[in-house]
Amino acid sequence: MTSTTTTTPTTVPLRVAVAAPHPAAVDAAAAAVAAGGDAIDAALAAAAALTVVYPHQCSIGGDLIALVRRPGQPVTSVLSAGAAPAGIDAAGLAEHDRMPRQGAQTVTVPGVVAGWQVIDRLGGRLGLAAPLTHAAALAADGVPVSAGLARAIAARVDEIGADAGMTAVFGDGVGGLLGVGDTLVQPELARTLTELAADPGAMYRGRIPESIAARLRGLGGAHTAADFAAHEAERAEPRTTTAGGVRWWVAPPPTQGVVLLGILPDAVAAADDRTTHDRTTDLVDAVHRAALVRQAELGDPRGGPIDESAMLDPRGTGRVGALPRAGRALGDTVAVTAAGSDGTVVTLIQSVYQLFGSGILDPGTGVVLHNRGSAFSTDPAHPAHVGPGLRPPHTLLPVIAESDELVLGLGCQGGSAQPWILAQVARDLLAPASAPDEVLGRPRFVVGARDLGHEVMTLVAEPGQDDAVAAADALGLPVARTTGPADEAGHVQVVRLHADGHLDAASDPRADGCAAVLDAP
Repeated sequence: MTSTTTTTPTTVPLRVAVAAPHPAAVDAAAAAVAAGGDAIDAALAAAAALTVVYPHQCSIGGDLIALVRRPGQPVTSVLSAGAAPAGIDAAGLAEHDRMPRQGAQTVTVPGVVAGWQVIDRLGGRLGLAAPLTHAAALAADGVPVSAGLARAIAARVDEIGADAGMTAVFGDGVGGLLGVGDTLVQPELARTLTELAADPGAMYRGRIPESIAARLRGLGGAHTAADFAAHEAERAEPRTTTAGGVRWWVAPPPTQGVVLLGILPDAVAAADDRTTHDRTTDLVDAVHRAALVRQAELGDPRGGPIDESAMLDPRGTGRVGALPRAGRALGDTVAVTAAGSDGTVVTLIQSVYQLFGSGILDPGTGVVLHNRGSAFSTDPAHPAHVGPGLRPPHTLLPVIAESDELVLGLGCQGGSAQPWILAQVARDLLAPASAPDEVLGRPRFVVGARDLGHEVMTLVAEPGQDDAVAAADALGLPVARTTGPADEAGHVQVVRLHADGHLDAASDPRADGCAAVLDAP
């Protein structure tokens, strides 16, 4: 973990702060800034590198949600969440209690590359050729396996062994699997990234989608190249609110930004005469209610009405219990945040959903494919019901907040728990004098069910969260304690642009990353 701060005199050229969960991503961002890039270029360079060095959490075979703030312009949300194939057998899936966890039926069209293209057009200076060429070199030359990747490989031994493409990349060549410090080489992915450097549209037309679709059909999927060609990333109006005297922006459904907005009043309420324990009790109660409402209401607006008002006011719904046929909400994700002294702020999240996604790596392209479709509900009456051309409910939750004193770019890993994770750090990060690395290092709690490995709604607490445990006990909410910092509590990445012009940033100690403030030449 690294936290840095610097002051930007008016005579100094552009500076860019960046935070990411792997040092190679920050190195790529530094190269982009050195080449004359801005915060958008830094974020895209980091994002491209992460698809190589962090394949258990993100890939060009996954999805992307982002927010971009440009000086003097409205905040823009970028939704590049892929849909289920046109030929998916929704009626057949409805006969099952829930979607499969992995496999071809859980793969929706990957949106990452299309999302990069839209973000680049919002103000990038360098284009996508350089970051994709750099990522291709990382894949071809090889990178050391990080501690986080090694943990993921160890946790997915059976899935890796069940797929020839996965075994070829993550195996050690002598019957075992790669471990910390071993070299991860991905020659087919390098070839694919080189093709995309020449033409990013090749992700959706030609050899790459044809190879992926054929692989998925061979494993029981209904995918065709036409499904890929139909994908378009969209620029959408963010959802926004004012809470705690701060303006907040999140992306709209099918992702869960409105869930965070619903608990912000409890998360950022000004200090009053209540004790810390009482405030924590109120937040845990709000989180519990919001988790139930999210499971009941979040889905794709393309498939029918979404009750956003319920998610924006979870206390007022009176909902209890959970829908047994709702999809899973586990998540493995990377967040990249970047801010420039010119006022640009980017928070970008990309994901394969669960560890190594669908458990399928297409040998023809080297692409790990996500399992975002496992979050669909098999219940035709559920807002998140599976169907041709529909997008599953999304966990990815980029956030931008602006007060009179600073602009905050925030994102994290953490699946459906992302709103609760961000709610616990946002208030203190908005205090200009706070140290962001210290804030991110504090213990946290999360609430969830199957997404956290529990069959019923449970509060999972890191050591030091005694108030949250007591609040859960008072609410009759089961509790599971971790023995130390846990990946489930999220990998938060933060950048801040202060009103006086200086920048700072921090990367969560639970990840493998770092943060930096970079000088343009």
